[in-house]
Parts: sequence; structure tokens; C-alpha cells
Amino acid sequence: MHLRIHGFLAFVLGICITVWVCMFVSDAQQHNLRTSFQRDTDKIARDTSVRLQTYFDTLLSIKGMYAVRNGNVSRAEFNHYVHELRLAERYPGFQAIQFVRVVPAAQLPAFAAGVRADTSLLAEGYPQFALHPAAVRDPHYIIEYNEPMVGNESAFGLDLAALPPHKRALEMGRDSNLIIATERITLVQDASGQPGFVARAPVYRNGPVDTVEQRRAALIGFVAIVFRVNNLMREVIDSPMLAHMSIQIHDGGYLRDDVPLPATVDTLMYDSAGKIGSGARALPLPGLTTQATFNVGERRWLVQFQGHAGTRYSSGDLRIGLIAAAGTLISALIAMLLVASQRNSALAGQLRRDIAEREKTEAALVQTQHGLERSLDELAAQKANAELAHRDLTLVLATLKQAQANLITSEKMASLGALVAGIAHELNTPIGNSLLTATALSDMVAEFDRKLADGGVKKSALDAHLHDARTACAIIASSLSRAAELITSFKQVAVDQTSGQRRRFLLAGVVGDVLATFAAQLRRANCEVVVEVPEQLEFDSYPGSVSQVLSNLINNAMLHAFEGRNSGMIRLRAVAQGNGQAQIEFSDDGVGMSARTLHQIFDPFFTTKMGQGGSGLGMNIVYNIVTGVLHGTIAIQSEPGQGTTVTLVLPLVAPVRDGGEGEGEGQGAGQDLRRAALTQP
Repeated sequence: MHLRIHGFLAFVLGICITVWVCMFVSDAQQHNLRTSFQRDTDKIARDTSVRLQTYFDTLLSIKGMYAVRNGNVSRAEFNHYVHELRLAERYPGFQAIQFVRVVPAAQLPAFAAGVRADTSLLAEGYPQFALHPAAVRDPHYIIEYNEPMVGNESAFGLDLAALPPHKRALEMGRDSNLIIATERITLVQDASGQPGFVARAPVYRNGPVDTVEQRRAALIGFVAIVFRVNNLMREVIDSPMLAHMSIQIHDGGYLRDDVPLPATVDTLMYDSAGKIGSGARALPLPGLTTQATFNVGERRWLVQFQGHAGTRYSSGDLRIGLIAAAGTLISALIAMLLVASQRNSALAGQLRRDIAEREKTEAALVQTQHGLERSLDELAAQKANAELAHRDLTLVLATLKQAQANLITSEKMASLGALVAGIAHELNTPIGNSLLTATALSDMVAEFDRKLADGGVKKSALDAHLHDARTACAIIASSLSRAAELITSFKQVAVDQTSGQRRRFLLAGVVGDVLATFAAQLRRANCEVVVEVPEQLEFDSYPGSVSQVLSNLINNAMLHAFEGRNSGMIRLRAVAQGNGQAQIEFSDDGVGMSARTLHQIFDPFFTTKMGQGGSGLGMNIVYNIVTGVLHGTIAIQSEPGQGTTVTLVLPLVAPVRDGGEGEGEGQGAGQDLRRAALTQP
């Protein structure tokens, strides 16, 4: 039966280790997946931003050419300049580069006749010039130059003033002197209906353009670059990457608009999964979803990334399954080997006992044969001596067992006495104050009852009685609250490592909550608090334990650091380190500590304010929480008159607690660790 129990325990232990290894491998794989996914999305976002900036820089270079020529650029010069840029070879992905001329309504017939009379257009492959759509607008925004012309013939002569999305973008660019992009549009030269947009930069006559009125008066036209979003993104994103992630781009409206546009089918600019507005999409892997925001010509572009299962973002379930199967098989083999080994050991022991018994039997037979000559009296004497020795040994064994029981009882009673003495010493004052105040309150009630029975009570006497009763109740509540805090502190000394709610949280939020609870006390103490905690510093740990540590440090500083002073300053600083940890520094400009106090700071029941509100447990609780629950380190630096600095180094992701961690850890050897921690920088 014992052999089976041992084998079963070995198997269970092996299964537990296997489960832990599987969880560890799963967490590591998830971390690697998220890191790889973030790296890929950052690259795509960076490449997209760089490519768009390159196109916009090209617009500015063409605008510079117009500025040098004071707007007098012929079609041949425009064609030659665009050709020399070689954008189609170096940065493909755009549809066309255009020049949009501003034409007042009164000059429209002369402008159209002049363009038609330019015979060089037909030689360059331009189609017959025709204004479209026909509309009465003032001014008109006519697409005059269009490169390349092949594939963009329908845009030649287009009056953008008749198209509200284009007109709004043109007017915004005219008044702001910025590159302005349109909303999602369907290009007139694109029969497929794919989403597109146009980015335009205004061109002015030489002169001042500092005000809106000056810009409107000096406006000549716009240089523009036309995009089909699918073509643009196809040049930016590596095609193999789209097999592992899906990308959607939504137009969020102009930056100057207070409310961004919601992400709908109407604002969808690009969808890597297929046709815009198509059916169901593959579900993303947990944790592989992120988004980024671009400024594209003063418009918000919201880019959403989703990673999918595949060779690049493999969930690793097969590897974990193999580990689980191998761990289970190894555990079973170890259990079987242990059972077989113990069974062999038992059989060998039984065989040795049988051999020894047989040797004893043979020796006894020999002795019997050689001792037949001994007398019966000698045998009786030997028997009596043996019985006497057995009784003596029995008495000695009983005495030893009793002594052992007495020692155990003495140790238990000594420990219990020390604990009871400590608790009684700390609770005596608040409970005694409560009892004294309750007795005084009872006497006041009796006196008030007597006055009431004698013929009534004056208002002044009633007010005085109520004032005294409120004061007594406040004293009782304060004393009992102090006693409750002491009892809670005693319970926290052991730092129960199986309790506490774990979750993801922002350190700045926890710090703000803790400081809010101490706001009144800090104001009364005239204490300034300086917080330097990054807003995005996130932990996956135990926020309750972190709050307890910060609360104890603030209490300790207010009780000890600013003695004899009417003001002080506390500084709380946090910074993320590159090894998955964060460093938190809590410092004050108080009176500091001596070398002896610094040496004993973490000892339980050690305080320099015994009898004055200090329990001697605050820093002991801080040490046990930091090292036991949060799995971090703590170090203190202080000199008399130089203030105190407490440095905590905590993991951003706290290790999973093991139920097997014993109370012995952090007691004997932990005293030496606390001494060494005081000298750490």
C-alpha cells in the first residue's frame, strides 16, 4: 500500500511540474508572439509614414519650382520636371501628379480657349480639352496639367469646384498654406471604384502670404498627387506579411474637427483581407491586436492591425502538447521506477532479515548443543538479568520521551508567551483609553440622567453634555481604530502569500489613489509631494500589496522624518528598466536615520517612537510584502540630517505564487538578506 502511495505522489509531482513547464512555455510563447507582432506593426507604420512623407516632400519640391518661376511654369517644363523626379521608378504607388489652376468665372472662356489653342498638348498625347462637369462656380478649380496622362485622361479639365469634398480641401489648403488631403473619394479616372484620395499643396504668387486674405489674393493654384490606396499600400507592405496579419485603414476626418469620424464601411480606405466591405474575416489571435494613428494631410488615418494564426504567429499548441505528453510519460515512468525500486528494496530487506534470522537460529542451535552442560539455575539467572535490563531500558526510553514532550511544550509556551506579551503590550494603550473613556461617558450619562430627573435640563447643560459625549465617542472610535490597525498589522507580519487579487494596473493610478487617502494628513503636516511616475507604466501584479507598501512608507515618513519641523517634502519617482523590471524611489528630506536605526529598520517591533504611536511593524511589513508577495528587492540609504531614500525594484509581471513557499523563508537567512539590502545603491 505504501509503495503505491509513493508512486502516486511521484506521478502527481511530475504532473504538477509538467503543468508548470507548459504554463511557462505558453507565457514565453505569448510574449514572443506579442513582441514579434509589435515589431511587424511598427515597421509597417514606419514605412507607411516615411512613404507618405516622401510623396509630400515631392509636392513641396514642385511647389518650390512654381515659387521660383512666380507661377509661370509651362506644360513642357512641368512634364520635364516630373519626369526627372522618376517617381514611378523610385516610389511607385501613386496615380498621377497634377496642377490645378484657379480660374475666376469671368476668365473661364478665355482660359479654355487658350488651352485648346495649345497645339503642343496633342503632340504630348493630351486629349481634347473639355471642362466638366458644367457648373456655375466662382472661382473654378481646373485640372490643367496631368502627369502621366495615360490612364488619367478623364481627370484632364475636371472642375473640382463642382465636387464638394474636393472644394472643401482646396479652400482649407488655400487658407492654411498646408498640404491638405481629401476624404475617401472615388477617382474619376478609376472605373474599379477603389478608394482613393488626393493631397494638394497651394501655390501663391511671390509676395506676403501671412494672413488668410493675402493667401486668397495671391493664390495661383495647387500642385497635387493622386493616390489609389490599394496601390499605395501594396508598395509599402511586404506581400508575404499579409498572409499573417490583416490591416484596415479608416479615415477619421480632419484634425481640426472636434469629433473624429466613426470607423464604418463609408470611412474604410483599405482592407488587406480583400474587397472593401467583403464578408467575414479571420479571428485574430488573443493579444495580437493594435492600432496606430497617422496625420495624412491634416486628416486622421486610423490603422488597425490584427495577427492571425500561421507559421509566423504560431500559437505553439503542438509544442505545448508534446511537452505535456512527454512530461506525463516521464512522470509515469519515474513513478513506476520508484515503485519497482522500493519493491526491490523491500524484498532485499526481507531477504536480509530472513538470512539474519536463519543465522541466529543456527547459532542458537549450536549454542544449545554446546550449552547442554550448563545448569538450569544459570539459565534462569540469565533470563532474570535480561528481564531486568529490558525493564531498565523501558524506563529510560519512557523518561526520554517525557523529556522530549516537556521540551516541545516549553518551546511552544515560550513562543506563545512572547507573542501574547507583544500583542498585549501594543494593544494595552488603545484598549485602556477606550475603557477609561467609556467609563467616563457612563458617569456623564448617569449625571445627565440625575439632572433630568431633578426637574429638567438647561440648553447649555444639554449642549455641554452632547459636546462631551461626541468627544468621548471620538476618543473611543480613534482608540478602537488604532487597536484594529495594530491587529491588522500583526496579521500582515507573516505576509500571507496565498491571498491578494492579481490584475493589470497602471502604477500612476495606484499612486494617485494612495495619495488621495493621505490628502488631509499631508495638508495638516504641510508636506509637499512630488510624483514622477510615467502614465503608461503598467504592472501585472498585486495592486493591493503595492498600495500597502506605499501607505506604510508615507506613514513612516510622516511619523519619523519631519519631527521638529513644520514642513517637508516627499518625492516618489518610478522608471521602467530594460530587464522587465521597474525601479521605484521613495525619498524625503527629513531628519534621516543613524547607522544603528538603519541596521534594525526591518526588525519586527523595532521603533524609535515606542509609546508615541509607533508599533515597530510598518517597515517589517513593507519588507515581507516586497520580497514575499511582489518578488522584488528593497534597499534603504539614509544619513542623519540628509533624508532617507527607499529603493524598490519590482518585476513588471509578478511571478505566479507557489503554495509550497514556506514560512521559514525570509526568517533565519532573511535577516542576513535584510542587512545586505541596506547597503545596495
